Amino acid sequence: MVATEVAGAAFGRKPDKVTISGGGDLSCYPQLLELARMVGQGSVPIHLGYTSGKGFTRGNEAEGLIEAGVKEVSFTVFSTDPELRREYMNDRHPEASLQNLRTFAESCDVYAASVLIPGVNDGPELDRTCRDLEEMGVKNLILMRFANMREQGLILGNEPIIPGVVPHSVEEFRDIVTETNDKYSFRVAGTPLWDPVTKSPFALAHKKDQIARLPPVRKGATLITSSVAYPLLSAIFAELGDQVNVVSVNKDIGCLITIQDLVELDLSEVKETVILPGRALACDSDIKKALTRDGVRRLIRRGPDRLTVDGEMSISMTPEEVIEAEVEAFTDLIEEINALGV
Repeated sequence: MVATEVAGAAFGRKPDKVTISGGGDLSCYPQLLELARMVGQGSVPIHLGYTSGKGFTRGNEAEGLIEAGVKEVSFTVFSTDPELRREYMNDRHPEASLQNLRTFAESCDVYAASVLIPGVNDGPELDRTCRDLEEMGVKNLILMRFANMREQGLILGNEPIIPGVVPHSVEEFRDIVTETNDKYSFRVAGTPLWDPVTKSPFALAHKKDQIARLPPVRKGATLITSSVAYPLLSAIFAELGDQVNVVSVNKDIGCLITIQDLVELDLSEVKETVILPGRALACDSDIKKALTRDGVRRLIRRGPDRLTVDGEMSISMTPEEVIEAEVEAFTDLIEEINALGV
């Protein structure tokens, strides 16, 4: 039904690109090739939004998809060691998955990704994987920091995912991203941080001459943010005066802030106007209760959905594009502060 609707909407028109995405691994959808042929119309470039290749069983599935028009692929590789994929990704056909990855890389722009688990696929194993990816010809690599505790982003109460594994610290992970980017010919970025090329997230913290482009801050407010964003966001607003203070919850990623994080927050430094990440995972009524539990009446609002871009977005952007995106988002935030602050 969806494929028919997409094809019908595109009938008589030729879009620049069609992205096929879904609620899971695209390689596990049995009608993927049929869908690609239908929406690609024989000439429209297709981007496969996410696959790990786990649904491929023969090793030659990529060939038909390329013929159907696939030009870009986001592929979670984890490791090019079939046994590691078998053990940690539950990949029943790792050799087939990796052969399809190689075939995609020969004809498409492949954006590879790997969740780094200490002692499993970092260190020498990461080097081996990167050498293989370089030889295949992938366009870039996203490294993702493994989360094993609530403060790192697990919000369903199912931590730890792997008992006994201590994920890389933020500083360790940043160093791994930088070293890997410097060592190989393809571009490497990380999430939740960082991108050595664009300096994101919060590139403005590293390009302070660009902060002058932002409007002046005329009112006071408190910004609630994540532990990763805190030092960078604080550095940016320190250049804009002293009317805005930044406080951090015990959560690495702002979009994964939950009501539990806000209930645990010390309110002693929180002003009467409060702005949270736009996509914080809590309903507004609960947020209000959590942030007024000390008896202080506060005006509480959500800020922009995104103030910066993480590695998954920035890796296909230029430094100038990242700065422009941040200037636009911070301008919106400051205008909100000036309208609502005290």
